[in-house]
Amino acid sequence: MMVQAEDTFPKLLLRNYRRWGGKRVAMRKKQLGIWRSYTWEDYYRNVKAICLGLVSLGLQPEDRASILGDNNPEWFWAELAIQSGRGIPIGLTADSAPSDVEYILSHSESKFVVVQDQEQVDKLLQVKGNLPSLEKIIYWEPKGLWHYEDPMLMSLQQLMTLGAEYEAAHPGAFEELVALGRAEDTFMIQYTSGTTGMPKGVCISYKVFFAINEAVRAVNPVYPTDEFVSITLPGWGVEQGFGLLYGLWVGQGFNFAESAETIQRDLREISPHTLLYPSRLWEQQASMIRLKIDEGMAIKRVLYNICMRVGYRYTDKCMNGRRPTPVWRCLYAIAEAVVFKPLRDKLGLRRVRVPYTAGSMLAPEVLRFFRAIGVMLRQVFGSTEGCTTAVHSLDTFSYESVGAIALGRWVRIADNGEILVDRERSFSHYYRDPEATDKVLKGAWYYSGDAGYITEDGQLIFIDRLADMQQLADGTRFSPQYIESRLKFSPYVKDCMVLGGQHREFVAAIISIDFENVGHWAEKRRIPYTTFADLSQKAEVSTLVAGELRKINETMPPSSRVKRFANLPKEFDPDEAEMTRTRKLRRSFVEDRYRGLVEAIYGGKEWEDMEIQVVYKDGRTGLLRTTVKVTEV
Repeated sequence: MMVQAEDTFPKLLLRNYRRWGGKRVAMRKKQLGIWRSYTWEDYYRNVKAICLGLVSLGLQPEDRASILGDNNPEWFWAELAIQSGRGIPIGLTADSAPSDVEYILSHSESKFVVVQDQEQVDKLLQVKGNLPSLEKIIYWEPKGLWHYEDPMLMSLQQLMTLGAEYEAAHPGAFEELVALGRAEDTFMIQYTSGTTGMPKGVCISYKVFFAINEAVRAVNPVYPTDEFVSITLPGWGVEQGFGLLYGLWVGQGFNFAESAETIQRDLREISPHTLLYPSRLWEQQASMIRLKIDEGMAIKRVLYNICMRVGYRYTDKCMNGRRPTPVWRCLYAIAEAVVFKPLRDKLGLRRVRVPYTAGSMLAPEVLRFFRAIGVMLRQVFGSTEGCTTAVHSLDTFSYESVGAIALGRWVRIADNGEILVDRERSFSHYYRDPEATDKVLKGAWYYSGDAGYITEDGQLIFIDRLADMQQLADGTRFSPQYIESRLKFSPYVKDCMVLGGQHREFVAAIISIDFENVGHWAEKRRIPYTTFADLSQKAEVSTLVAGELRKINETMPPSSRVKRFANLPKEFDPDEAEMTRTRKLRRSFVEDRYRGLVEAIYGGKEWEDMEIQVVYKDGRTGLLRTTVKVTEV
């Protein structure tokens, strides 16, 4: 591994400022339809002003400070400012509920919180009375906040003015603080998604984080001329590595879309070389493409289907280690020119060289689809605690695996099938939770809770979470996530939960339809509907979803096939605790919440009356009363 003097984020920033100053763009943000550029000098000066402003307010080494907002330059300036002052940043998701914000700020004992806008300020003001450690709320978008008079509030501009005053009184203070940073310092506390309980604060050092990302970069190189668009959660470990750290390391461009609604258009304008999507976004992209083709003109469907057959055959030949014949290379070149290149351009993937998927297992069908159209998608596998454990490269790609074991990592499979990862390059501890730390850090290993095995050629095969593995009454073992990942390849299925258990005779599923796609499908066939609940219970929609399940069943062993299902009359919702903010199912909670529906599925009933308390987007609650149909596959 490469050893370098700049062993913290702030030291890398200082090096790049001295190297490039105002001559090179470090970041871009789309604002009001125009890309605004920030040079390394802008980056450095903003971080310095925020850092010294926090220091003037009392930031001390190892103080915790949280950041709450969408992907923006200010998010990362605040992070590096906290780190420069020897503090420890904590990233929260912008859609966190007030109760989630309260828990993390209280547990982390955050002294400061930097937020984006009025929406986030309102959350803080709602819970600040329960946060005795909190001293200041700093916001970077002032719109709607001019009349707020709470003394705890301060704008980012006011903070930066304090920083400038502090620098005038203490010349060189920022550089002195940066120089004190050490590789062994905790660079961030990353809270887990909380699928099985309350989120835990994961402490990771610069030393570990740098080593892990250097191992990934060794097999998937990144260059100074590359561009990256920040889309996933800014506090997520892979976003921190592939976006922030790679930008600091090599000077890769770090770009931000104007809003969630303009991501696709802004992505196309930047056309990044490196891209990170969570698996759900790749699934949505594949579904969207298939749906638009199905709804398009007949000639376009025929042309697309012919080219996809060529793409699949060509990719399969390459995957099997065979060099395609000149005829196949010529056919693929035609398909590339006619369909694949224009399609990638529409998706903003014209120049993408290193596209990653992370977060959960991506079905082989999705991987095969993207590789057929020329997107060399690769998985990166790990966890918040264990960091990156395995990663695909062009030379080590396999549809069934989650990658080759990362360079410098040791992985062992326990007798019960659990994946154990070397402790040396994993997290150091859970913040304020030694008991939980001792449960997963034992001897030289981190016990991941994931089930899997290693192939003879060093590929890691992930099966499922150990706790989520299911067994039927006849002894058949199956992975719910394996079936779910394949089912979500359908353009008509947004989310699903596969059911089973030792006291149950067959596999079943609760489906959440993709309202937009199924709605288009219904309108095209003149099927009237009023609401999500109404559409989901239409007989035609049940038949549609049953057909998608039959396709999946054809690839499964007979004993593991889905026999019955029900379409949920609503989406799975993080605000109702059914999913985490990273859209991972809280399985036990969901099964308990829909206990009546589950019993109807396994009890042979055709209909089940349901009454569900729902949370609307504006925070109001209400009751959804409906009758749900149970369907045989």
